[in-house]
Amino acid sequence: MTLDQPADLRACEEHQLQQVCDETRQFLIDTVAKIGGHLAAGLGTVELTTALHYVFNTPEDRLVWDIGHQAYPHKILTGRRDQLHTIRQPGGLSGFLKRSESEYDTFGAGHSSTSISAALGMAVAAAQQDLDREVVAVIGDGALTAGMAFEALNNAGDMDANILVILNDNDMSISPNVGALKNYLTRLMTGPTVSSVRKGAKKALEGIPPVRDYARRWEEHIKGMVLPSTFFEEMGFYYAGPIDGHDIDTLVATLKNLKEIEGPRFLHIVTKKGKGFEPAEGAPITYHGVAPFDPSTGVIGKKTKVRSYTDVFSDWLCDMAALDDKLIAITPAMREGSGLVRFSEEYPERYFDVAIAEQHALTFAAGMACDGQKPVVAIYSTFLQRAYDQLIHDISVQDLDVMLAIDRAGLVGADGSTHAGMFDFSYLRCVPNAIIYAPSDEAECRDMLFSAYRQPGLTAVRYPRGAGIGAPERHQMQTVPLGKGEVVKRGNGVAILSFGTLLPAALGAAEKLGATVANMRFVKPLDEALINELSASHDLLVTLEENVVAGGAGSAVNEYLAAAQITTPTINLGLPDYFLDHGSQAQLLADCGLDAAGIVSSISASPFYQPVIKQSSSL
Repeated sequence: MTLDQPADLRACEEHQLQQVCDETRQFLIDTVAKIGGHLAAGLGTVELTTALHYVFNTPEDRLVWDIGHQAYPHKILTGRRDQLHTIRQPGGLSGFLKRSESEYDTFGAGHSSTSISAALGMAVAAAQQDLDREVVAVIGDGALTAGMAFEALNNAGDMDANILVILNDNDMSISPNVGALKNYLTRLMTGPTVSSVRKGAKKALEGIPPVRDYARRWEEHIKGMVLPSTFFEEMGFYYAGPIDGHDIDTLVATLKNLKEIEGPRFLHIVTKKGKGFEPAEGAPITYHGVAPFDPSTGVIGKKTKVRSYTDVFSDWLCDMAALDDKLIAITPAMREGSGLVRFSEEYPERYFDVAIAEQHALTFAAGMACDGQKPVVAIYSTFLQRAYDQLIHDISVQDLDVMLAIDRAGLVGADGSTHAGMFDFSYLRCVPNAIIYAPSDEAECRDMLFSAYRQPGLTAVRYPRGAGIGAPERHQMQTVPLGKGEVVKRGNGVAILSFGTLLPAALGAAEKLGATVANMRFVKPLDEALINELSASHDLLVTLEENVVAGGAGSAVNEYLAAAQITTPTINLGLPDYFLDHGSQAQLLADCGLDAAGIVSSISASPFYQPVIKQSSSL
């Protein structure tokens, strides 16, 4: 492949586009096979990406992708082919779209269902500036299940904005009535003849309302005979489709026709996740985000199985469900990521995937709690941010019995800033009635899940992505005393108050400094008695958390010390006040000074630190 930019692609003849698609697809397979990454969704958008950059004058015409899983081909065709092997690696390309990375990435997003809203904003901005610019939103991979997408559709249709929305429907097979005839009819209905007739008739009949309304109903009746009846037209969109999203010729022809139509347009294409790579076609979930694999066979490289926090939650949930038939599990479209596969199979009548609808998930849980069920909402830390009003208004204000199992807390590695759970301590601890558990290892996580479930009201257990430290879990779960921490190492001078899974780093630093280490366990309520004891017996307190310092666990300790008029000097260590790039979790923590060496360095640099002088024994 010799194409470096969309301008090179637009210089091709149309009959060459299929070759471009074939080469792009093979390059994507070969590259991800070596380094891992998102695969299946991108394989399904190769033809669409090629057609879009061929028909539209990008980047002047705006192309807005929903999330970035489906946009690897977009990166390949927009000058980043030679860098694709660096994707999701430190200093390399982002796994998602990023405005600072390329002028072709018009809007960055790691969470779904934002494309239509963003594209509508761009379309209105173009109109305000009197610019002749096309704006295209590509939404798919389940993203149309979110309420935000429908809010944007409703707004776009109502204001008659000049926007093209493309639904990349990869959740259904192509039905029998979608094929050559259907493609021909769609091309016909979007073609210049029909379009000019529609536009001319609309103008001619504007002064005769009864005739105009009759003509509109006639058109809808005729289209209903040959095209799918659609609710999108009722929202004010000119609807076309569905068409085969892997037919490059039909895609190009249809997009060219739609480009000539003004106003809100909606194109429905049907694609197949994993298209062109048989293993991914057969197992699109497995190959959605995949480790390195053999491109000739699809066999994924074996890794040493280390038990993750998500595994701990998965097993606890099933064990708890066996003990309590009121337990209900809810997820906003993250069954696999949140560890709910086993539960969904063993307790299907008590499992609810509410689609990409985080707000609905929490209020749905609140409704269940109102009538005696015990809902457990399994959700990523950053996805919970999207339902913050529901957390406060629908659960906390009413003091309802809802438990949050918050996965992906803290840094998440290769997914980068859009998925880093940096803020949950801060945004949860200011909510009245909330209880926040911060387990330090897998065994404590299991016990805290059990304790939080049995605790009335709003409870949250937050745990990180990936493997634990190998702490053995007890099958017989134990209750963790509410609001009680524990001293795990006694020392002098410095006391490190550790919140969550940075406890091993705290212990490593304490060995160097001769410090005391406390596993605080709770962000809310704080163990005030333990803080009193440690502040009275030590010269310096150090709080440690994998959350931003602003408003986090350390801030909670500071507030308590101030209220109690305790003047022991305090250092707050946590994530910095800026968004972190992608990289390995271990490296990112080290970069933030949250490994043992960084903790030692921060404490040693403090003017309040007094080294402990070890007394040597004399003979």
